[in-house]
Amino acid sequence: MMKPIIIRDWKDLYFGVEIEFVGGKPEDVELLPGWTMALDERQIDDTGEESGSELQSPPIQWKDREKINEMLQRLIATGARVNWNCGLHVHVSMEPWGEEAIPDFIDAALQYQESVKYVFHTSEDRLVYCPPVTVEMRDQFVSDPGDAALRHRGRPQSHRCGINIAAWFDNRTVEIRYANGTLKYDEVITTVEFCLRFVAAVGARRKLSCDPKQMANDLGVSLTGYPPPIPAPLWYRERIWLENMLVPILTPIATSLVPDSEILHILPRPDGLLVAIENPDGKLIKYLFHLSSNGWKVEGKLPDS
Repeated sequence: MMKPIIIRDWKDLYFGVEIEFVGGKPEDVELLPGWTMALDERQIDDTGEESGSELQSPPIQWKDREKINEMLQRLIATGARVNWNCGLHVHVSMEPWGEEAIPDFIDAALQYQESVKYVFHTSEDRLVYCPPVTVEMRDQFVSDPGDAALRHRGRPQSHRCGINIAAWFDNRTVEIRYANGTLKYDEVITTVEFCLRFVAAVGARRKLSCDPKQMANDLGVSLTGYPPPIPAPLWYRERIWLENMLVPILTPIATSLVPDSEILHILPRPDGLLVAIENPDGKLIKYLFHLSSNGWKVEGKLPDS
């Protein structure tokens, strides 16, 4: 029997925003009730240092959106800003449709994710944080439903896809991660409206155009007004290019140290290379690698891991 079509007004859906930033004084920001500051979610600033944080809202509705503006003003007052390393993530509740709608959302991601990325003008340097949903993920979910099927593995090094349906198993939402970072209220709200209308349309099993301009028209949203891309500095791109070349070389050593693991990142140090290895539980274990005339050597595990 075909599932009934469930239509929800997009303004009635609950959503949450995650606003990444650099600089400022996140510890000093006075938070509205329910808002949190994820101080362990540091971004990379223009000097390469970890900086800023991620401001997270509680579940709110469209009528509550002015609270976002209030929190942005408090954040900006401390000197916070965004750069190429920052993103804006929007979580939209999937609870009106429930877990049985996950296949519909997977199919929608496969069909529309490139169009969503186009509308949001996703920076090339941010694509590492929003890999695509794949046909293999859909097939794996059909054969073995669960969040593991919907989490990305390997490079680019992000387990959460640009349309992150695995978020259902964390907080009953779908997370859309393609938007570039911004602290401008109008850009945040334009992004939120697109995400709410898009999720409501998918939940109602509407057929949308894959042409980005026509998709925007189908949804009744603007094709402009989203956070613009910010190019990364050359030193950062060079670091990523080098890291991507080193990962295949060092992965066999990393997996011998930590079975079923992945290399999260590689950073140069005066005494070698810091190789951060993520175990299957998501814990980071850091080792110091050194290249000698006899090949790669592991100098030891770093104490902060």
